[in-house]
Amino acid sequence: MRFPLAMTSRIASYVIRKRLAGAKKFPMVLMLEPLHACNLTCTGCGRIREYESTIKQKLSIDECLAAVDEAGAPVVSICGGEPMIYPGIGELTAKILERKKVVILCTNGMFIRKKRDDFRPSSTFFFNVHLDGMRKNHDIAVEREGVFDSAIDGIKAAKERGFLVCTNTTIFKETEMTEIDELFAYLTTLDVDGFIISPAYGYAAVGSREIFMTRADIKEKFKAADAMFHKYKFHTSPIYQEFLQGKREMPRCTAWASPTRNIKGWKGPCYLITDTHHDTYHDLMNKTDWDKYGHGNDPRCEDCMVHVGYETSAAVGVNGRLGDTFKMLAWQLS
Repeated sequence: MRFPLAMTSRIASYVIRKRLAGAKKFPMVLMLEPLHACNLTCTGCGRIREYESTIKQKLSIDECLAAVDEAGAPVVSICGGEPMIYPGIGELTAKILERKKVVILCTNGMFIRKKRDDFRPSSTFFFNVHLDGMRKNHDIAVEREGVFDSAIDGIKAAKERGFLVCTNTTIFKETEMTEIDELFAYLTTLDVDGFIISPAYGYAAVGSREIFMTRADIKEKFKAADAMFHKYKFHTSPIYQEFLQGKREMPRCTAWASPTRNIKGWKGPCYLITDTHHDTYHDLMNKTDWDKYGHGNDPRCEDCMVHVGYETSAAVGVNGRLGDTFKMLAWQLS
């Protein structure tokens, strides 16, 4: 199976309950940012720039758990910043897992070996290590030499202890997909459990436009990598892959399914665009005019095809096609 049974069953039962209750919009993944501080200054990251004034602040464990309970999403992605430098990250992860949530801890991988004893392996817990290429280009992207080797050591350290590990790769305009193929082939030899892939998206907090792609650029680049999707164990769904390759149109963004909670509140409208911060999850959902956003509605969304906006579309059935359910089931069982 592509995902552990416990993880799949929890998410599937949650979606079924929401559908039976008649819910139209409901959270799938809580993007929880306990802090924005980081030991790196990655070129494509907007967090350390957008939240520079609050970079030393952090949410308490109780505030994080309150956000988990308030949203109720079955999956919690702990991100940042670098969450592995958050005091009590092991305790926070354990308490979220106690709430029967799936936890994906997004990290640059540099602190896994040092802090792996703070965690316990679980079928509903992944270390998600960010890698944007092989050694030379990944280190350029994160603006520090040696990070690739440290991340690989972190992956090895996690696998030694029986942890589930996936990786997250951002594709930029200059990314060579042959190099990404090489990266996934190498990571497969390390028994990495799955790969997530998404195109980079340009937004206000990141000034450099030349590294980002238009929708046309994205479709062309991902079409050229079609064979790669059949070679490796992707956690990127086949529905989202088709969207990236231009095989289907999915103009309705489902950013509401991936709410973000950070130091300033509930980020609105989405993970990438900040128009305001709401005090409560209820306000985010009910005071946001979701029809104003997405491709064709807001120029800031025009070229966005990132997974936080569209990957959940498959899970919640937005713009679904006949046969999608069977396709997702076959993908999970493969």
